[in-house]
Amino acid sequence: MCVMKYDVKELELWQKIGIACLLVVIPGIVGWLVEFMFYYIDNGVLHWKGGNFFPWINLYAVGAFLIFKCTYKFRNKPVYVFLISVLVAGTLEYLTGFVLFKFFGIRYWDYRDEFMNINGYVCLTSLTFIGLGGIFVTNLLMPCLVKLSKIQPKKIFLMISVVLCSLILMDEAYNFFLIKLFNLPRAIDIYRSINIHLINFII
Repeated sequence: MCVMKYDVKELELWQKIGIACLLVVIPGIVGWLVEFMFYYIDNGVLHWKGGNFFPWINLYAVGAFLIFKCTYKFRNKPVYVFLISVLVAGTLEYLTGFVLFKFFGIRYWDYRDEFMNINGYVCLTSLTFIGLGGIFVTNLLMPCLVKLSKIQPKKIFLMISVVLCSLILMDEAYNFFLIKLFNLPRAIDIYRSINIHLINFII
């Protein structure tokens, strides 16, 4: 366990850059894994969420940044971290779901059959997971990343974190922008073209 007191203001610029890069990568991958397991346990079907080449979901990365920014001052009070995370990331989840459905007719998630849901965009279960995710980011992941930045050599820490983040962002840029600009095949189409039929893709 890496739970410890930490202060990002004491870090050097290179440490902050490396940690920020990993804060993009890790929550997005963890979120993908959670949804992958949830859908398999719930429906017995393997779902590849996100639509990218890598197992990563952008909403979790954005949510992690917002959560950390809003809960950092309360990092020594897990209950506050939980509640603030529910409010901040829960609002993000609701607004994202609302905008996608209202303006694009898309529902990437649907909680209408879940207990205590709000228009199918958030529910009690999702908000609980969000709160626990906030504690994971602020009280577990960030202390681990701070500790890692202190014990690893500067070049190695920066190289690994920047390369991983760059790969994720290039993947996102390709599947979000480039395919539309240059009429390129999506990750989902490429995977299907090489006969990967085990996973039901959801984008």
